[in-house]
Amino acid sequence: MKVVIVGAGFGGLRLARKLNNRPGFEVVLVDRFNYHQFQPLFYQVATAGLDASNISFPLRKVFHGSENVRIRLAEMTQIHPERKEVVTDKESISYDSLVLALGADTNFFGNEQMARHSFPMKSTAEALQIRHSLLQNFEECLAITDHDELQRRMNIVIVGGGPTGVELAGALAEMKKYVLPKDYPELDFKKMNIYLLEGGGKTLPTMTEKSSVQSLRYLENLGVIVMTSTLVKNYDGNKVELADGKTIDAATVIWAAGVKGNVPPGFDKSKVVKGNRIKVDRHCLVEGYKNIYAIGDLAYMETPKYPNGHPQVASVAIQQAELLADYFRRIERKSTRFYEFEYIDKGSMATVGRNLAVVDIPKPRLHFGGFLAWLIWMGLHLMLILGVKNRFFVFFNWLYNYVTYDQNLRLIFREFNKPVK
Repeated sequence: MKVVIVGAGFGGLRLARKLNNRPGFEVVLVDRFNYHQFQPLFYQVATAGLDASNISFPLRKVFHGSENVRIRLAEMTQIHPERKEVVTDKESISYDSLVLALGADTNFFGNEQMARHSFPMKSTAEALQIRHSLLQNFEECLAITDHDELQRRMNIVIVGGGPTGVELAGALAEMKKYVLPKDYPELDFKKMNIYLLEGGGKTLPTMTEKSSVQSLRYLENLGVIVMTSTLVKNYDGNKVELADGKTIDAATVIWAAGVKGNVPPGFDKSKVVKGNRIKVDRHCLVEGYKNIYAIGDLAYMETPKYPNGHPQVASVAIQQAELLADYFRRIERKSTRFYEFEYIDKGSMATVGRNLAVVDIPKPRLHFGGFLAWLIWMGLHLMLILGVKNRFFVFFNWLYNYVTYDQNLRLIFREFNKPVK
C-alpha cells in the first residue's frame, strides 16, 4: 500500500513513524518545511526564551535508516481522486491511500485589517517575527520623545485567553519584570501595559473553573491587564477597537483567538464544515471517498462524547494517527475487524510563568496548580520534544532562565543584500 501523508505535524509525523519499516507499506511524507515544529513552545521562541532550532527537528533525520518512508519538500496544490494522484508545486505523486494532516492556521474571522496588522503565531517563522518586532520596537522607543506615541509603543495586546494567549501574556510579563528594565534602563517599564483580551467570560475556557480562576489570579499578580467578555472589532495598526466602543492604543497586537483547518486548494467544498474542517467518519475516512483520510486539526468527527467535533489539540491528532496506522495494517492483513476512534482525554495544562501553572486530569479527576503543576508541565513537554539534543538544550535554557532570571536569545537579525550571481 502506498500511503501519501500531507503534513508533518503531530498527526502526520506520528502516522509516518508508526508505518516506518512496516512490510507492505510505501510512505511518502509531504510538507512545506523540512522540519517538525513543536507548536506548544512557539511562545517561548517569541519571547526569546528558546531558540527556534530547539523546538524544530529535521524530518529526514527522524527517518534515518528507514526503508520505506521518503520525504518530499513541496506544497500540495490539487487532488485528483479519480486518478489517485496528488499534485504539488514540484511533482505529481500517486497514492493508494491519501492522508490529509495539514493542521490548522490562524482564523481572523474574515477581518482583513486584523490579518494585515496583527501577528499570528502558528509557525516557527511567525514566532521569530514576533520576537524581532518586540525587540525592534523597544530599540525604537529609545528615540521617541512624544508621550502618546511612546505609550502606544509600550502597549502590547494579546487577543485570545486560551493556553497560547495565557502563556504568552505570562512570559511577556516576566520579561517586563526581570529582563527589559536591565536591557533598556532609559525606559520606564511601569508604563508598559500587557493586555489579554478574551471574548468569553473566563481565561482558559476549555479547562476547569479552578484552572480559569487560578490562571486569572496568576496573570493579575504578574501585572497583566485581563479583560474578559471583551470582543475585538478591528485593529488598524495603531488602535484596537473593541465591540463596546472603547479603544486601546497599541503598536503590537498578537492574535491567538482562533484557528481554522487548512483545507487543501480545490477540495470539494461540500465536505467542509464549521471551522473549515473536513468531515470524516469514525475511521478518519473523508465522507464520500474510499481512500482519502483526514486527521488532527483538519478533521471534523462527530462521536457521542464529542457531538460537535474534537478539540483541536495535539493529543487528538496523535491518537487519530495511531488508530489510522492500525487501520491500514489491518487492511494490509485483509482483516475485517476495525476499531472506531474514541478520544481518550488525558488532561490539559497551561503555564503562566515561573512556578505557576495549572493542570487538569479528568480520570481520576485531579487538579494541580502552582509549583507542582509547573513541574508536571515541564516534564511532559520535555518528553514530547523530538531528539535528545533538543531536550537537552530546552532543559538547559529553562535551567539558565530559572537561575539567572534572564534569557540569552534577545537577538535582532537584519536582512542584508544578497550578492549578485
